[in-house]
Amino acid sequence: MRILIAEDSALLREALTALMERFGHTVVATAATAPELERTFIGLAQAQRTPDLIITDVRMPPEGRSDGLLAALSIRAKSPHQPIMVLSQYLADTNARRLLTLPEGAVGYLLKDRISRVRDFMQALQQVASGGTVIDPDVVQHLFRTAGVGPLDALTSREREVLELMAEGHSNAAIASRLVLSDPAVSKHVGNIFLKLGLTPVEENRRVKAVLAYLHASRA
Repeated sequence: MRILIAEDSALLREALTALMERFGHTVVATAATAPELERTFIGLAQAQRTPDLIITDVRMPPEGRSDGLLAALSIRAKSPHQPIMVLSQYLADTNARRLLTLPEGAVGYLLKDRISRVRDFMQALQQVASGGTVIDPDVVQHLFRTAGVGPLDALTSREREVLELMAEGHSNAAIASRLVLSDPAVSKHVGNIFLKLGLTPVEENRRVKAVLAYLHASRA
């Protein structure tokens, strides 16, 4: 992959660059601020060297708040299919919800702690670069906690519990253990969730799509 890295910490920027190169990827450019990220991306696009993936921190100069995330949203407004992985030391805010619910997918939001799980991290990057969506379980749990009641009123309270645990990355067996339910009961709840959200059995990655449907609904 050809990767653009935006990170204000020189140490982490160099570490990410070394990690990408270790796995055979090419870092085509780096940026230390949100405006530099946007300028660099525009320059690469104009030179027909658009990166396969952008990795960006959330909190970057000049404001040191959600500048990196806002730059990612700006880039996606110009290039709707550009894959972007956002990294953060903090749980998500409303701008993260905007990013994760973009209709085209190819987005990810991970806490920086996940970088240390190198194989899983690299797999997540590949998934986003391939058009998928990756959401840190801790981030999704936070978004669930702060979401109001939306158009998913068709779900029962138990189905909402199951959906939240799905969002946290739990398997059916783990959900059964957590909620003290039988495996068939959990499978039935999961099936009902998919049915009520209009997700057919042939659709790929239905668990993620169910989570995204919840997040879309919470924006309404």
